[in-house]
Amino acid sequence: MKFKTLLIAAGLASLLSSCKTYFISVDSFRQQFSGLDSSGLRRVVTINPLGGKTTYKTYPIDSILCFDKNGVNMKLKNGPSIEIRFTDKENKKTVFYFDLITVHNDTVTGSRSRIITSIKRSIPLSNVKTIEVQDGGKKYNYTK
Repeated sequence: MKFKTLLIAAGLASLLSSCKTYFISVDSFRQQFSGLDSSGLRRVVTINPLGGKTTYKTYPIDSILCFDKNGVNMKLKNGPSIEIRFTDKENKKTVFYFDLITVHNDTVTGSRSRIITSIKRSIPLSNVKTIEVQDGGKKYNYTK
């Protein structure tokens, strides 16, 4: 019984530590979204783990410029399982799916759920301290 519990705990620890976190400076985030607006959105179809399809529009960003914990620049391939986490100056965290965010002026609006995408939240970039991105490993895929 103890062995089984230990094995499950080790498996969970491995899963949680396998999601590598990358960082984006607020200035870099602004630059990556500059010039993008709602007129240039592309239509994508996402398949969820149960086989259901969802269609929505997203920015045509194929990769995200970021850096790792050692400051090494990286290009993270964009996809439906990429999550972006904004931490404000009061250390409150807001998590969105990267391909469900929009940026208008100094405000980021996004959805925190793939199931109920109509529930959105907005945060001002001027109040953001750090931005983190990671592949959450959820089994969502784009399809044609």
